[in-house]
Amino acid sequence: MLRPPVVMVTGRSLAETWERAVLEVWSSGIEVPTEYGEKAKETTLLMVVEEPFAEPRVHRGDVIAVTGTRSYVEEVLEGTLDRHVEEGKLPYTYHERLYSYRIDGKVLDQIREVRRKLQSAPYTRRAQAITWQPAKDLFTESPPCLQRLWLKIYAQSLVLETEWRSRDLFRAAHLNMLALTELQSRLSKELGCRVGAYLDFSNSAHIYEKSFPDVERFAATVERRKAGRDPQESTRVRAYVL
Repeated sequence: MLRPPVVMVTGRSLAETWERAVLEVWSSGIEVPTEYGEKAKETTLLMVVEEPFAEPRVHRGDVIAVTGTRSYVEEVLEGTLDRHVEEGKLPYTYHERLYSYRIDGKVLDQIREVRRKLQSAPYTRRAQAITWQPAKDLFTESPPCLQRLWLKIYAQSLVLETEWRSRDLFRAAHLNMLALTELQSRLSKELGCRVGAYLDFSNSAHIYEKSFPDVERFAATVERRKAGRDPQESTRVRAYVL
């Protein structure tokens, strides 16, 4: 194949959408080499979550999300690790890039400006924030995976779309989604509107070789649970492979 498969997964909650995405990338992904000397299964992936705060939000099969959600949300929304960027111990944090973006010698709080833009013009298509800093990120071994947030109000509901250049789907994506939908919820409250859909696009959504045994067990567990699932599940979660 001359390109990675393009996978689109839609679902009601974060947990069920992430689960279906993992299964689709596992079954449809092509094997590619990586910078880390191991192969990975890779697709281009779009996840559409219709109700980001519908339960279940946290998938019980993601041990990292079950145990680490609170600290990660605090890292992204409150900047608990930003001091490590200032000390040179980390190349970036998402909070630092979104709330303290450095450009032309100035520090810009992009989230504050996005909120102001939406308050003054709820119909705007210009409410976005970026993380990429070419002067740094083109030359580092650890550039940010998250590239851009785009927000728009539809029928008094705030929709959030995120774009990622690279994504460890099994080990990182679920936590990412949990944290950024918390940001979506915070902005919705500040703007006086509802939380709308969450859309999540990855140029490279991949599962690393080191995770293959865990994903095999994960897929087997999901298969065993199918018989006891809600009969409407298949209508709530849909996947398309192009």
